[in-house]
Amino acid sequence: MPLCWLPWYDVSPSPALRDRNLDQLDGGEVDVFIIGGGINGAVSAAALADRGLSVAIADRGDFAGVTSQESSNLVWGGFKYLQNYELSLVFNLCRSRNKLMKAYPTVMSEIGFLATLDRTAPFPSWLAALGTVGYWGIGGFATDRPHFRRPSALNELEPILNTETADAGVEYADAYLKDNDARFVWGFVRSALDRGAIAANYLSVTNAERAGEQGWIVHLRDEIGDREFTCKAASIVNAAGPFVDGLNDNLSVTTEHEIVYSKGIHLVVPQLTSSERVLAFFDDSQRLFYVIPMAHRSVIGTTDTRTENPNDPVTAEDRRFLLSQINARLNLDQPLTEADIIAERNGVRPLVVPKGNDSHAEDDWTSLSRKHEVEVDSDAKVISILGGKLTDCLNVGDEIVEAIKELGIDVGQGSKTWYGEPPATEGAAFVTRAFSLGLDRPPEVERASSVAEVLWRRHGRAAHKVLDNIEADSAQGQPVLSESDVLRAELPLFAEREMIVTVDDFLRRRTKLALIHRVGELSADPGMIEVERVLGTVDNSGAARQTTAAGSDDA
Repeated sequence: MPLCWLPWYDVSPSPALRDRNLDQLDGGEVDVFIIGGGINGAVSAAALADRGLSVAIADRGDFAGVTSQESSNLVWGGFKYLQNYELSLVFNLCRSRNKLMKAYPTVMSEIGFLATLDRTAPFPSWLAALGTVGYWGIGGFATDRPHFRRPSALNELEPILNTETADAGVEYADAYLKDNDARFVWGFVRSALDRGAIAANYLSVTNAERAGEQGWIVHLRDEIGDREFTCKAASIVNAAGPFVDGLNDNLSVTTEHEIVYSKGIHLVVPQLTSSERVLAFFDDSQRLFYVIPMAHRSVIGTTDTRTENPNDPVTAEDRRFLLSQINARLNLDQPLTEADIIAERNGVRPLVVPKGNDSHAEDDWTSLSRKHEVEVDSDAKVISILGGKLTDCLNVGDEIVEAIKELGIDVGQGSKTWYGEPPATEGAAFVTRAFSLGLDRPPEVERASSVAEVLWRRHGRAAHKVLDNIEADSAQGQPVLSESDVLRAELPLFAEREMIVTVDDFLRRRTKLALIHRVGELSADPGMIEVERVLGTVDNSGAARQTTAAGSDDA
């Protein structure tokens, strides 16, 4: 019986990169086998491969296919956690946020938050203002300083705000991803591959059995080619995200903590304000929710609903709740309706609680934070990652390296550069070369960035291959889809390096196109024929094959 349920996928033949990795796994042997290709699994693979270990990472769906593609795109220290006095957690998250901002100056940037405080706020405005100052200090004063705003000043900053019941407002700063969370996760998978790791998506672990002192024999099934084989592993890292407890049960591994589920949804709607800031509010149940910029769209969310189902879908009630909350807090020409929803994000987040502790009762559900726990079973040689969030990813990577040492596996010194972008001088040289080829500013969807900057942010050093294609054929410098920032010259690079198997992998995870455009519009775009042809996601009948259901081992 499979370790985790896997839905049937209707997908195309696997790309060459994936085939090569499967061949390496078949009958192979690695130091560490990582199950789950979300943010926790991806950073673990990158960190361990950098230390010279032989690493394999497998996901039964696409990389970042579940929780890690459903975040708010915010990289933050957890201002709301101050309410529960989790100062240590906030400090560690802020420290990780600062490291990420420094390491990824083009991928993420600082962004301002403007919070409106009214009758729904759980604390007075003076206390919120004091909290922003404390948050700024805990974060090492690494962002713009906070400000206290009177209601009249709120309307000057954002005329769209309904301030009739507002007491005051506060401004503070955090960071956000300019593209999307799944793309960020893929960057760590690519980093691991570049350092010799083996990675494969749509690869299911059907069973794993102990092999004495030799570790584990992992039984695998290629869900695309219907191929079954085994791989030996000295140790296993369980990075299965919402499915971590079920996987541990199958591995006969016991942990001190367990996972409970919180469903958080976001709705993508037409742009509500052109300002590059996050608008924050407290909803009628005193929970924070936001309006977050994403290209030429706005993202509304999130909810925080207890659920027992890791695959819990978005409901009509979820949509109605968010729409009613935002309509009451903004002065819109016309109230938002379900017809305005362009796309949805639905993340069932794994929250960590001690086993046998009922303190996470319904009445204090929203007080649970997104902290993580790394537990080591030295006898079984299994490491479990429970919980966590994107902001904390670098800490997870470092902790996994230390956990592997606990298992007695030799770990090299490493380059200590397993994350981050190439030097700024290289980026500047790339932009200069791109401008010399006539690449100018992109379409409206990326107002703040030039085409060259977008290419560098997306591909790093490999972006020079895109310029090579444009140099050979200037027509390759045109967008492949209407109103998109993806160039025709990028498609061969996506096909060669990014293990794209389904159309959904490309539109939803390697890019954010499916988040900012309606699916029907993308499907009808004439450029999709070229996308499907170059990426190899078309079957013999000419119909694009797409993932039909969720279900990856994602963290």
